[in-house]
Amino acid sequence: MKAKNIILATALVALGLTSCSINDVDNVGELAAGNFPVKQDDGVAALAGVYENLNAVNANPQESFLYYACLASDDQLGGGGTNDKLMQAEDLLCNYNADMTNDFYKQRYEGINRANTLIQSLPGTAMSDELKAQYLGEAKFLRAFYYYELSSMYGNVPLRTEPGGEPIKQGKIEDVWKQILQDLYEAATTMPAKRNSDGHVDKYTAEGMLARAWLFYTGFFCNGTTIADEVSSTYKPLTEVELPNGTKLTKQMVIDLIDDCVNNSGYSLVSDFRTLWAYTNKETVNDYDYTKGQGLKWVEDDGAVNPESMFAIKFNKLASWNTTIGYSNGYALYFGVRGGQDYAKTFPFGQGWGAGPVAPNLVKDWTSAEPNDKRLDATVQDWHKVSTYTWGGWSDYVQETGYYDKKWSPISAKKEDGSYICCFEDLMYGDKGGLSGGYGNNMQLDNIHDLVLLRFADVLLMQSELKEDVAGINKVRARAGLSPIASYSLKALQNERRWELACEGIRWNDIRRWHIAADVLERQTNEDVYYCGSPGKNKAQNGGYAARYKATAGFQKMPESQIAIGTVVQNEGWTGADAEYQGWQN
Repeated sequence: MKAKNIILATALVALGLTSCSINDVDNVGELAAGNFPVKQDDGVAALAGVYENLNAVNANPQESFLYYACLASDDQLGGGGTNDKLMQAEDLLCNYNADMTNDFYKQRYEGINRANTLIQSLPGTAMSDELKAQYLGEAKFLRAFYYYELSSMYGNVPLRTEPGGEPIKQGKIEDVWKQILQDLYEAATTMPAKRNSDGHVDKYTAEGMLARAWLFYTGFFCNGTTIADEVSSTYKPLTEVELPNGTKLTKQMVIDLIDDCVNNSGYSLVSDFRTLWAYTNKETVNDYDYTKGQGLKWVEDDGAVNPESMFAIKFNKLASWNTTIGYSNGYALYFGVRGGQDYAKTFPFGQGWGAGPVAPNLVKDWTSAEPNDKRLDATVQDWHKVSTYTWGGWSDYVQETGYYDKKWSPISAKKEDGSYICCFEDLMYGDKGGLSGGYGNNMQLDNIHDLVLLRFADVLLMQSELKEDVAGINKVRARAGLSPIASYSLKALQNERRWELACEGIRWNDIRRWHIAADVLERQTNEDVYYCGSPGKNKAQNGGYAARYKATAGFQKMPESQIAIGTVVQNEGWTGADAEYQGWQN
């Protein structure tokens, strides 16, 4: 299960590394399209290099769209210490330094250019037509995914579909999204009808990702492409989109593909929601009061394949300060428990930087709407109920709520002598095989459980949303032990997505495309938090959540290094003093 990214690491040698240029569209790490690939093994190496971009970005998770989407949503705050201003700035839709996300910007373009090289070269490669269709579909999927994150993060970004190093300027904001939809549709309709369980994406993953991109584009841009259009409260999704190749993609075409995914993919819901998350691993499960003695088995135990995982970032024991820390799960580290407390006090949740504390409004809304929903306790650690944990007293913790996300947390374990180890992976996979200094009870490098980006439950909910029926919703509810709902409503769908997918980075684009973001974000104001050990309220900063969203539509600041090149202009809402986060103001 963990071997795939060891292959990815070695593939970089085949791709040929060069020094990074600041140019957003430099052909970094590429061989000339005319020379590569020429045979099947070259194609495998090139494709591995495209996938490797997932781990490259993970080396700086705090700059990524996935991280930003968690902190910017209404379900999580910024958190971190008083010096972790980037965490709070992302929650508040504010700026903290000129190039706060520039690494992510450049790295995603590196991945796109690798995909472009492969897409251009594959037709002349000596391999079977079926394998060529598979690799081409994977490359198009990954190019679309990388553009999906870039476009969700920054809005109007330059569109490059061929390899090359010359600067290109941004065009129309909708052009990139139409290319995303075209790439995903082509991947979904040309890849072999075969489910993959080796970490490679398949046609069914492309069908699911197409639905996600379709729902965002047709909802978010349903009123037009200006900031006023994007933050309008009017929600009436588009039903067809003209693609760059001149064909039209319709809502019914997307429904047909999502139906195919549900009916024919072989992906399925696990029977117990809790087994999706690493705290049910075999080294931890029977020492954790919440899970012990219940016969729970984590989906990744003993190298098993998660039947619900359709697209995930995988990690391995090669993480090192001498290679890349992106081969470890850096999101787990950032979302870990802040404060350096004894592991016995926080067990089974490990140490980290305290990013993304769960917002109290999520817990209150969830408890009120679904008091019997098992997913709440499976998702949120309520430290108010744990006598061993010291909360509300850390001298540098900003926006501490007493609620932590369980899903992406680092997970500790007990050794045979009763002492604690930072990461269960040290026991499950052993401390051999890593690079020097890179493994063995290292809280910063030893988290290597999968980070799932698309799972089958999300597909079922998107199917319900597209078809406006309750079939997918009720399958998800049944797994949670909840009674079915009788009829479809957008509100019921919105709630179900919020509960099922909480703290997985999905909510942010959901509230944006439904045109409810300004209202729900503002509900974080005046929630109970601790600041540097003192109780208080989550007070409005820089004009407040709603004001910042209405000024930006949720798009991040363009890195100033990219503006200096002349390929992009600064996004609206980022040039005034109100955009600059100076630190928490009580």
